[in-house]
Amino acid sequence: MTPLRVLSVASEVFPLVKTGGLADVTGALPGALEAEGVAVRTLIPGYPAVTGAIEGARPVHHVSDLFGGPARLLEARAAGLDLLVLDAPHLYARPGSPYHEPEGRDWPDNALRFAALAMVAADIGGGAIDGYLPDVVHAHDWQAGLAPAYLHYRGGVRPGEHPGGARPGTVMTVHNLAFPGKLPAGLLARLGLPPSAYAIDGVEFYGTISLLKAGLQFADRITTVSPTYAVEILTVEAGMGFDGLLRARADVLSGILNGIDTNIWNPATDTRIAARYDRATLANRAVNKAALQARMGLAADPDAPLFAVVSRLTWQKGMDLLLACLPALLALGGQLALLGSGDAPIEAGFQAQAAAAPARVGCIIGYDEALAHGMQAGADALLVPSRFEPCGLTQMCALRYGAVPVVARVGGLADTVIDANPAAMAAGVATGVQFAPATAEMLEMALRRTVALYREPAAWRALQANGMASDVSWRGPARSYAALYRDLVGART
Repeated sequence: MTPLRVLSVASEVFPLVKTGGLADVTGALPGALEAEGVAVRTLIPGYPAVTGAIEGARPVHHVSDLFGGPARLLEARAAGLDLLVLDAPHLYARPGSPYHEPEGRDWPDNALRFAALAMVAADIGGGAIDGYLPDVVHAHDWQAGLAPAYLHYRGGVRPGEHPGGARPGTVMTVHNLAFPGKLPAGLLARLGLPPSAYAIDGVEFYGTISLLKAGLQFADRITTVSPTYAVEILTVEAGMGFDGLLRARADVLSGILNGIDTNIWNPATDTRIAARYDRATLANRAVNKAALQARMGLAADPDAPLFAVVSRLTWQKGMDLLLACLPALLALGGQLALLGSGDAPIEAGFQAQAAAAPARVGCIIGYDEALAHGMQAGADALLVPSRFEPCGLTQMCALRYGAVPVVARVGGLADTVIDANPAAMAAGVATGVQFAPATAEMLEMALRRTVALYREPAAWRALQANGMASDVSWRGPARSYAALYRDLVGART
């Protein structure tokens, strides 16, 4: 059977470039889809980290003027991924983050940088590469949101190449609705969109242009990264201004839970942790706990419940709630190891707490992939008190590593963690602790529940073992995406 051809369009992909969970998804999903008879090529901007990692690249398309300079499309393979790299130095050959200047400000031409990515995706969908025409163009988040719009407004492709329709099918995946990709309305013509596109049934969004809305409006199918989040975003409270549009398109909206790469995240084979282990050798986690305490400058106390955070330090992630509850956590005898960066006041708050109680609170501002593995392997519990969470990956890594997740009952956190209530404990299925609503008071209650469970070794080991037995792989999600693609292609034939 000929594989289904999918063009994945993303602004980042692990391990080449990563700022968050989007890269983990776009990096792991292609390999899982291969087993489902889906061949994925990933279109990615030619950042220095990307162009420096590819070898033997072959030019397959040229654009004489792509928003201010020439560009070429390179076919390459790296890190097990089939790539199409948009080599446009005037847009992407810059230091630091894909989105921000080294000083932290957004690149002033981000609108054009990511419109260029979407425009070339539409070129590929229209047959720009000889011998390759995708059946589906899959756009990820606001940075790729214009791709379905460009395909919509352009219409056809080479005659006869898509017998079932004038263009490939399109899928828009929302990884976080809170980032709409808003631009000034005056850029409409510069983006190559017709005047008619600036309308409520086009790309207009409260007096601006929204790249995310472009994808939500024009994609044939919309997905989010968890079933619960797909329901939540239909409400005014969680819809971020898109709830009316999403309710109108609810018949093409679905939630497909993310997975994690269980080869990379595997405590039995992980070379980044102090001691490897599995469900049968959970006692080895004590070595990792001691190593984490040492790394974070915490007291070497094997009996203290060690909580960890690997997160952006933002309001969305509920980090202000954790700051408010930190005295209660310490009063319960706990320790905190934190790795992350984000809002300056929250960063400063945790740094102040670490300075005041260095044996109990360890704080590293930034991100370190190896340390993230060590925290999952060494922490007793992982805290994810998000006010909203489209999916979340860190709690799935925690399940895999036997770090009991303590999560707010929202989005993908609600879909992946089974609360240790009496019924779930009696049935032997509990994997963590949930709390709702996401307030400091309820988080403090969850911390108290967690410490009480920790003080019952048999119950705690059961939670760890259940979590480690959870299927957090991409196998199930890949089947769901493959079914979605085939349903979409079938609907167009």
